Amino acid sequence: MSIALITGGGGDIGAATAKTLAEQGHRVVINYRNSAARADDVVGAIVAAGGEAMAIKANVTDADDVAAMVNEIDQRWGGIDVLVHCALTPYVISTFADLSWEQLGGKLDTELHAAFVVTKAVVPGMMSRGNGRLIYMSALPSTRARVGMITLGTSKAALDQFVRYIALELAPHGITANLVAPTTVEGATADRLIPPERQKAIAAAIPMKRLARPTDAAKTIAFLASEGAGFTTGHYIPVSGGLD
Repeated sequence: MSIALITGGGGDIGAATAKTLAEQGHRVVINYRNSAARADDVVGAIVAAGGEAMAIKANVTDADDVAAMVNEIDQRWGGIDVLVHCALTPYVISTFADLSWEQLGGKLDTELHAAFVVTKAVVPGMMSRGNGRLIYMSALPSTRARVGMITLGTSKAALDQFVRYIALELAPHGITANLVAPTTVEGATADRLIPPERQKAIAAAIPMKRLARPTDAAKTIAFLASEGAGFTTGHYIPVSGGLD
């Protein structure tokens, strides 16, 4: 049975992804840093539906934390077959005029540091088995500039290129690496960061006339985690309702 690790598994997209992968027969590990109650709720929902899941606390920017988490998974269930890196590192919404280097540089550092650490931790096991799926959460502002989203867009653009290099290097080992890039997603994060009137304007600009839902991203992630996506690697896949 395939084992999937979802970083940020207590968040909206992470939770939806965990449930979707569990429905498709994966054993699911939900990583969290602060949202223990939410992670436990997701585990409970999966187990109640007949799936297998566990939650593990770890800071994905701390190599020792991540190594301990991967070792615990290895000891309890075996090697990780699928990594879904959904953990959201904090960022500010700001114009360049009001932006400090600490805000931009801090987001760049945490974004890439987390992706680097978790990838380093899971790739050796995947290489030893000659198979693996690496899936990373990007965002449309990485390719489509949007007012106020300079920190998110710049850091995700760096992540996009990082993943393309990972995909190139790991392809001969049977490991795929892809990016999923939703437009603004309904839920707690959008509600906290984006005013309601701005959310309405974003939805109006999307051909399907709504924001993305966590399940929209989760279903795309589930395809990339499947055997059917074994020849799909190095791709940036928008989940945008038709928005270019």
